[in-house]
Amino acid sequence: MSWEAVIGLEVHVQLRTERKLFCGNRVVFGDAPNTHVCPVCLGLPGALPTTNPQAVELALRTALALGCTVHLRSVWARKNYFYPDLPKGYQTTQFEEPIATAGLVAFDDADGVERVVRITRAHMEEDAGKSIHDRIPGNTAVDLNRAGTPLVEIVTEPDLRSAADARAFLVSLKQLLEYVDVSDCNMEEGSLRVDANVSVRTKGETELGAKTEIKNVNSFSGVEKAVEIEIARQIEVLEAGGSVEQETLLWDDHRGRLRSMRSKEDSHDYRYFPCPDLPPLVIEQAVVDAARAQLPELPRARRDRFTDAYGLSVYDAGVLTQSVATADYFEAVAAAAGDSKAAANWVMGPAQALMNERKEDATTFPVAAAALGELIGLVADGTVSDGAAKKVLTILAEDGGSPKAIVEAQGLTQVRDDDQLAGWVSEVVEELTDEVTRYREGETRLLGFLMGQVMKRSGGKADPRRVNELLRDALGS
Repeated sequence: MSWEAVIGLEVHVQLRTERKLFCGNRVVFGDAPNTHVCPVCLGLPGALPTTNPQAVELALRTALALGCTVHLRSVWARKNYFYPDLPKGYQTTQFEEPIATAGLVAFDDADGVERVVRITRAHMEEDAGKSIHDRIPGNTAVDLNRAGTPLVEIVTEPDLRSAADARAFLVSLKQLLEYVDVSDCNMEEGSLRVDANVSVRTKGETELGAKTEIKNVNSFSGVEKAVEIEIARQIEVLEAGGSVEQETLLWDDHRGRLRSMRSKEDSHDYRYFPCPDLPPLVIEQAVVDAARAQLPELPRARRDRFTDAYGLSVYDAGVLTQSVATADYFEAVAAAAGDSKAAANWVMGPAQALMNERKEDATTFPVAAAALGELIGLVADGTVSDGAAKKVLTILAEDGGSPKAIVEAQGLTQVRDDDQLAGWVSEVVEELTDEVTRYREGETRLLGFLMGQVMKRSGGKADPRRVNELLRDALGS
């Protein structure tokens, strides 16, 4: 029997705000437990919440980036459940009337084919606190610093059909959120958390099977692995004649396995009702229009423009648009160099390698785009070789300065005089007679070795293109 997986995701995105959603406490990761709390966070009697306008602004920007329909009126609701990390006994969220619905997010699958996932809704809500099970032996500790942190929950339709596609979608979604600067999406700090709803059915079937929900996944690779394991488990259960039970599963990343947490709740279990302490959230159309006008160029649109405007391959354009900072840096280098393909090669190659070595990115890399553009120009006009230019790049990163001045000070100007080049070629041909004979007998791969010997004698200063020509002439090829 042929099976098909059906996967939907619920992505919780922590908004990049200074304050919590309904009070003035700061949002800080890693501070001492329970140092950023107040009567609102603690759910004390008589404490009244007020909505953080910055969080609303970021939620609006998120909805627009997702291509959602923004609703000018949305309603806060209470979602009732009882856990130690939620002292109020309910979470303030949005249910029947969310801020946004009906969006789309595109991603490329493993074969490079564009897929589209429908976004059911994006709604605002507050985060709960954190239960800590390993702090006090035999007991569970609770840290409420995170309680009340502003979130947007993005809920997809069940449009994904494989664990690999789920991961690819999440990578694309994360990039989109970073482009519009609504979240740092740091999974290690809980800024982006994913729940996966998984079911299987026979291929060709239209009805959905019983689903399970996977929680506690803190990496995209973890999502992929957990979903793969759950798909295989459900298929095994069904092929054995059993039935899949609707339940919530916890992913154990250390052991690489799932375990049952509880039977899966439905919406009626939470007894949603409108929050009596908060009025409906009303946004003016002019505010929506202004937010839409201020959206930056989104990643897939920028990738497409890079292929059209700069003649780059889809792969190269994809690499260069992975982040706003890298894309901006590339465009500035291309403008300074006057050669977009050379700029792409240098940004993706030597510059990126140096950033990785220095543990920097395009926002902190000390080599200005204008300087790198000038260096590319020196390579193009033959003033300096590729190898010497990489040395200049390192010096620029460490000490700054002008590429041309560094070339002159370091004596890195490329030798292009034919008489001098021919002398080095003659030395190599006369000294390495065995290699020359083998080359002439058909071992053409030795040309690279002989080239290297000429370059070594020149101290890396020889023009490699002219050396290649002179060496071939000397070898009779």
